[in-house]
Amino acid sequence: MSVNKVILVGRLGRDPETRYTGGGQAVANFSMATDESYKDKNGERQKRTEWHKIVVWGKQAEIAQQYLKKGSLIFLEGRIQSREWQDKEGQKRTSFEIVCQNFRMLGGRGDGGGAGARGGAEAESQVAHGEDNFAPGGGGGPEISDEDIPF
Repeated sequence: MSVNKVILVGRLGRDPETRYTGGGQAVANFSMATDESYKDKNGERQKRTEWHKIVVWGKQAEIAQQYLKKGSLIFLEGRIQSREWQDKEGQKRTSFEIVCQNFRMLGGRGDGGGAGARGGAEAESQVAHGEDNFAPGGGGGPEISDEDIPF
């Protein structure tokens, strides 16, 4: 048995960019930042930002395009996926992205969440991976308060 599960709470680094596959399946891409606080060897508080490439498929991609924007605070569940490619010099490279399975918008209107941030546009559906495998379904995410957010 194996598990590939990622949970992130962070802010979008840019607006989602959505395109459609030949079969009409929506796919949205955006970057997301998470922050980590730690103390260095001198005992001083430091903050490190990690950037994640996010891919969202199907109906959730359309919801992301409509409601998310740069700065939006979201809770996201997904899986890590690697992608191999060749650079301009012909060297084999590997990059990693998070394939979003569901997300929830957090925060209020003034927090980058948009007017529907806590309403019916919470994007609670599940998405199966693949270009033409949209699988609608329920699945409520955890309730997260502002106190749970580390930044």
